[in-house]
Amino acid sequence: MRLRALLDTDALGLRLLGGGDELDRTVRGVMTTDLRDPSRYLSGGELVLTGLAWRRSAADSEPFVRILVQAGVSALAAGEAELGDVPDDLVVACARHRLPLFAVHESVAFATITEHVVRQVSGERAGDLAAVVDRHRRMMTSGPAGGGPDVVLDLLGSDLDLRAWVLSPTGRLIAGPKVAGPALPAEVCARLAGEHLAAVRGGRRGPYRVLVGGTTYSLFPIRGSSRSGQGAQIARDVRESVLSDWLMAVEADAGDWAEERLDLLYGVTQLIAVERDRRDAARTVRRRLAQEVLELVQAGAAPAEIAARLRVAAPVLLPGLGAAPHWQVVVARVEWDRPGGGALEAGPLTQSLLEEILVDPLATGPEPSDRIAVAHTGDEAVALVPLPAVSGEHDGSEAGVLADVLLAAVREPLSAGLDGDGRLTLGVSAAVHSAEGLRGALEEARHARRVAAARPGRVCAAGHQELASHVLLLPFVPDDVRRAFTARLLDPLRDYDRRHRAELIPTLEAFLDCDGSWTRCASRLHLHVNTLRYRVGRIEQLTSRDLSRLEDKLDFFLALRMS
Repeated sequence: MRLRALLDTDALGLRLLGGGDELDRTVRGVMTTDLRDPSRYLSGGELVLTGLAWRRSAADSEPFVRILVQAGVSALAAGEAELGDVPDDLVVACARHRLPLFAVHESVAFATITEHVVRQVSGERAGDLAAVVDRHRRMMTSGPAGGGPDVVLDLLGSDLDLRAWVLSPTGRLIAGPKVAGPALPAEVCARLAGEHLAAVRGGRRGPYRVLVGGTTYSLFPIRGSSRSGQGAQIARDVRESVLSDWLMAVEADAGDWAEERLDLLYGVTQLIAVERDRRDAARTVRRRLAQEVLELVQAGAAPAEIAARLRVAAPVLLPGLGAAPHWQVVVARVEWDRPGGGALEAGPLTQSLLEEILVDPLATGPEPSDRIAVAHTGDEAVALVPLPAVSGEHDGSEAGVLADVLLAAVREPLSAGLDGDGRLTLGVSAAVHSAEGLRGALEEARHARRVAAARPGRVCAAGHQELASHVLLLPFVPDDVRRAFTARLLDPLRDYDRRHRAELIPTLEAFLDCDGSWTRCASRLHLHVNTLRYRVGRIEQLTSRDLSRLEDKLDFFLALRMS
């Protein structure tokens, strides 16, 4: 459909603010977003709907519009419900980049526009499909008449006799039909999620058909952007989103479906993607709180300042809680053996994945993670997990996250998504009672993650119980002990570097940062692997340590961190 047709539809409440000479552009889908950079979810040809939550100042409009234009979107529609009139700086930026801009009246829901575009793009060519499309307006509405993805799936069942479920990449059931019928077992959900991730990583065209327990399922990806048909491809490296995308599992073989029915099912995934985007937007406050706390802890802020920020976070994460909670820290990292053609943004992916992993696998629905705050820094994600304080002598850790069970329910599907070239490692701290212990908990969780990284396997976790006792000294070790510990390990290397310009210290840092991977470390240092092996051998000779042993790796890491 063309932009001109949207503007001529009075019920959509669109008002043209610029780009009148571009109204013959074709719209192939619709996406709702308030991300500052939604490019990873765009494939071109979309009408982008935004509530302008990404705009904090006038300077934000230019880069946002430039990102949309580079992604090939057809037009931008900005809602007036939040800020009133669309800001002039956004109008100017769209005019500069020749991007058509519409204002959406505050009385019109984005779901109404989404439904209209999906209906027009998918086509009203068969009576049963048209009946479903005509009722899509109820799918994503709020209030008693709505119900989100569950209503979508109920309509598929009642109108097309299709049973379908929405699953997370870890195999958790997010939504399913409320009508009578057997529930989808947890082991089937995990198997379907693993098959979906393997198919995406393998570059197969959707929908993906799999046989599980004698039943055929067709798996449709649900991404935070529009897809106009079964041949749509991901615009950027698939590894940036494969571990965070939802999927819809339909109990049917879509191999012989007519194009019209396939188009409708892809249209349904677009509508469910609205719920996904809404869920992500709802996490913004929790993510921001976690980011602020993480920055304070890493900057060495006073405990009183950190405690004040935690007092703000606690009511958001544990509403109605009378006493201050205890806290655990979970650190996660996703790494890929093959970097690919460009830099991968692993931090946001790990953040989204960690939010999902920390949800109780038996919990259902899109919102059970509202008591978890996750930030990311670089390629690392850091979660603050609040625990209700336990009276008496207990420290609250019994009710907290346990490393040995954290990944039990998600290891199978995530291993398929990592597909032989990626790794997920997690570290879990003990529970701490106050802000004073938060820095130590963060260091403890990071060291635990390095313990996990030293183990074989694509998905590994380690807890604070598995750390040597000297790890706990790091945040609080006295200066004289710190100097003696680091001098014993590092002074022979520093002396050798001074005399021979051998760069053994930088080599050691890189080797540990690469978790002992010879190929990754050699690539980072631009060295031949044999040269790297020579340097590591010299380090071991000078210090009488063995860098193949986990204990010695940890000692070197601590020495470098304390020096």
